[in-house]
Amino acid sequence: MFTRTENFKEFIRLYPIVSTIVSIHLLLYLVTNVPVFPGRLIFEQMSGVNLYIAEGEYWRLVTPVFIHSGFSHVLFNSFSLILFGPALERMVGKVRFLILYLVSGIAANAATFLLQPLTFTHVGSSGAIFGLFGFYIAIITFKRFMLSKENSQTIMTIAAIGIIMTFIQPNINVTAHLFGFLSGFLIGGLFYSKK
Repeated sequence: MFTRTENFKEFIRLYPIVSTIVSIHLLLYLVTNVPVFPGRLIFEQMSGVNLYIAEGEYWRLVTPVFIHSGFSHVLFNSFSLILFGPALERMVGKVRFLILYLVSGIAANAATFLLQPLTFTHVGSSGAIFGLFGFYIAIITFKRFMLSKENSQTIMTIAAIGIIMTFIQPNINVTAHLFGFLSGFLIGGLFYSKK
């Protein structure tokens, strides 16, 4: 389930939403790290700056989901999405997967805005990715038969490690991770508890 055996063309054809999001991550990373003025300006306009959100720049609740602060940041988040996103995209469908990803990311950014000081600045897709983990946990909670025991254990282990590392690693937006996870779980609960 989490082992990728497709070649590049097959992956893009089978998982168009994951492929598109990863492409956006990489493209924006390249554009915003070009050592010329426009790249830096794009990064500054897309960052989640709580003060600017408070002043009405509400797009900053969405755009931080797609930009990253460094190469390791974009690499880790994109790799996580490539590893854990395809199975969900196939299980729930393209549109629902995109909604899950965006709503989790926006919820993480909204929580960051509401709970962190106005001086707080944030970027990255971690909140959205933790939303995927939360959704998987909802599947395990409400529809255990949809995942094998081995895959359930893998997801629970990775999710637990992710939550623990959230509190251990420096420069992590703890609020985004936790509320992204919670929103993914709630979306999964709404979707599966009634079926």
